[in-house]
Amino acid sequence: MPIVAVIGGQWGDEGKGHIVDYLASRSQMVIRYGGGNNAGHTVTNEQGVFKLHLIPSGIFDPTIINVIAHGVVIDPGVLIEEIQSLEAKGISTSRLFVSDRAHVIMPYHVMQDQLQEQARGDGKIGTTGRGIGPAYADKVERVGLRAGDLLHEELLLERLRAVLEEKNRVLNRIYGVKPISLHDAYLRFLNYGHQLTNYVTDVHAVIHRALEKDVPVLLEGAQGALLDIDHGTYPYVTSSLPGAAGACQGAGIGPTRLSSVIGVFKAYVTRVGEGPFPTEIHDSPDADMLRQIGKPWAEVGTTTGRLRRVGWFDAVMARYAAEVNGIDTVVITKLDVLDEFQRIKICVGYKRHDELLEYPPMSTALLNKVEPVYEEMPGWNTPTSEVREFHHLPEEAQSYVARLCQLVGARLGIVSVGPERDQIIMVNDVL
Repeated sequence: MPIVAVIGGQWGDEGKGHIVDYLASRSQMVIRYGGGNNAGHTVTNEQGVFKLHLIPSGIFDPTIINVIAHGVVIDPGVLIEEIQSLEAKGISTSRLFVSDRAHVIMPYHVMQDQLQEQARGDGKIGTTGRGIGPAYADKVERVGLRAGDLLHEELLLERLRAVLEEKNRVLNRIYGVKPISLHDAYLRFLNYGHQLTNYVTDVHAVIHRALEKDVPVLLEGAQGALLDIDHGTYPYVTSSLPGAAGACQGAGIGPTRLSSVIGVFKAYVTRVGEGPFPTEIHDSPDADMLRQIGKPWAEVGTTTGRLRRVGWFDAVMARYAAEVNGIDTVVITKLDVLDEFQRIKICVGYKRHDELLEYPPMSTALLNKVEPVYEEMPGWNTPTSEVREFHHLPEEAQSYVARLCQLVGARLGIVSVGPERDQIIMVNDVL
């Protein structure tokens, strides 16, 4: 049976949660494999509108096993709040499993993240300030605490005492911040451990028992491929591996087991925070139309609440993301947002001086200086949000989607024309 990775093909906010929620009914397990609560998925279904930050989007189906895997960094307070919020709305979390190897975001991570960003001044990266980067840094430095540590009183105290002494020196001597109390932090995170006892476990066993039974599995990503620490627009990237390689690494599933990699792309592009954005549309009526201000699905970050930057579809970046991640199937979301445009632009190349670039340059400084080469296509000036079959879309809309897939270099799987489940148009089987 298929093991499918669903990844963002742009800078995040492509609608992955919306797609995973829809596809979950065709699977028996959904695994969140990376990132932290710096990411957010908005899911709209018959049970309401939900904003998830850590829990996989398959949680709304009581028959599905949902796993927060090893590659995720977890803020226990946020996770507990999310669990309680779902339970209060009648959504069972009894089939949620949290990896005991997932690293924990500690108070000093959040403080360090915010203080470092402030110190960068004009060179700020645009982090969410939720401690994600410092938590991943400690993971690599081998001084991080893991979810399993919270379940063992003596081990937690021993590990926390050792790392907190060093963290307090940094916070106090470099930033002049009051040291964090070992006593208070210990009791707080011990309590988190008690509240999460029924969730934290060895998920490797859970996952591989499912694989042995040959059940269909979805690997759910956070952020997007262009925020990858290695392949993204460094340093304006996340600290995790949001692509297909990260899906295998974070879930503990060998890459040869993947059946397909689905790349989710908006019909245009958005970005939250700092960093290069070659096709960005600045203050103009086109930007306002793309942002959909005033509507429930306006372009505002799920996690940060920040207004998203918007621009035309960048096929140079999209093709690069597809090649790096082995994307074989394309999902196009928010096609309906383009309904009122007379003409729609697609960036098909970059120009630097007299040179035409087919791939994005490594340097952010160089990427900031490229001039997008646009191809224009006619708009359709017809509402599409009520369309339920691809061949019923206006011909211009069909042609636009087909052109995007051609430029990305992958087949079309799904088109979405709104936030509801029934606004997802299945074109080809993806699971």
